[in-house]
Amino acid sequence: MAETWFALLCFTLTMFVVLDGWNIGTGALHLIAGKTHSERREIIAALGPLWSWHEVWLLAFGGTFLLAFPKVMATSFAGFYLALWFVLWSFILRGVSIEVGGHLHDRLWQSWWNFVFVVSSVVLAVLFGAALGNVLRGVPLDASGKFSMSLFTDFGVRGRVGILDWYTLSVAVFTVVLLSAHGATYLRLKTTGQVHARSERLARLLWTTVLVLFPVISLETWFVRPALYGAMIERPAAWLAIAVVLAGVWALFTGLRGTGEHRAFGGSCAVIAGLLAGAAVSVFPVMLLSTLAPEHSITAYTGSGPARGLAMALIWWPVALVLALTYGTLVFRNYRGKVRPTEDPQALY
Repeated sequence: MAETWFALLCFTLTMFVVLDGWNIGTGALHLIAGKTHSERREIIAALGPLWSWHEVWLLAFGGTFLLAFPKVMATSFAGFYLALWFVLWSFILRGVSIEVGGHLHDRLWQSWWNFVFVVSSVVLAVLFGAALGNVLRGVPLDASGKFSMSLFTDFGVRGRVGILDWYTLSVAVFTVVLLSAHGATYLRLKTTGQVHARSERLARLLWTTVLVLFPVISLETWFVRPALYGAMIERPAAWLAIAVVLAGVWALFTGLRGTGEHRAFGGSCAVIAGLLAGAAVSVFPVMLLSTLAPEHSITAYTGSGPARGLAMALIWWPVALVLALTYGTLVFRNYRGKVRPTEDPQALY
């Protein structure tokens, strides 16, 4: 039962990262892809009504986390309290900047909320990347099954580590570049004119950078947690994830070379989904690895809820999934096609 709920948990997280990832990446590129107010409102319009719907997957992740792995959630939320506070405020500021940035045709007002949109998006990408780095590296769990972390300590990856060190910062930088590339690929699909041209150039540059950084991050991960790759070799599900990544890379670069905008965007989604799936399969069953002593780690088996409750919850979870996918499909069908530029900035709000 723990295996099933771990897979469902990873599914909801992957859906959130893939769907909201292009919004976060778009926000990070907001001042680069759009040079005028009209172009920047065009970028906001490209996000459309879907930006807030994507965050429902984060709520689904939180609900599934609480239901299936209450001990892991309680421990991790207490330990990452500072980081979660930054995440919450970044989400709030990003949402406010999207909603109110076009209300007043005032240069100071617009410039401020454009700045907030970029900063909150970049901070979110950094925090999510650092969170992934912490999961892969481990946290200072002691014998009591609890941990607390400051923002940083000695920047080492052993013992009493902090949220940020050389490895988690590396993963954070890689995540910013990856989500920015994802966002640029999305803007290439949704926009026309100058924004489209800039997004195309940015997508090629950023995906090339991802290709260069990926071996570096892989080597660092091998140094920090070598057992990860041993598990990856032994598990066929990880091979499938690698195949998804390779197929995504092929679709991405063939689409970027020509006019295959949908193919490139599909490849972008596949690359991110495959990377997350491969990491999830490789770390299982350990959910919180202790950097103090391996025996203090919390696994999916020791951190899960009662088996009877998890079995009963499987009855309603598929129903909720069908409803969510149905709603998302209906919204997406009404939001197909490209966003057209206009001379009236308010028309793009």
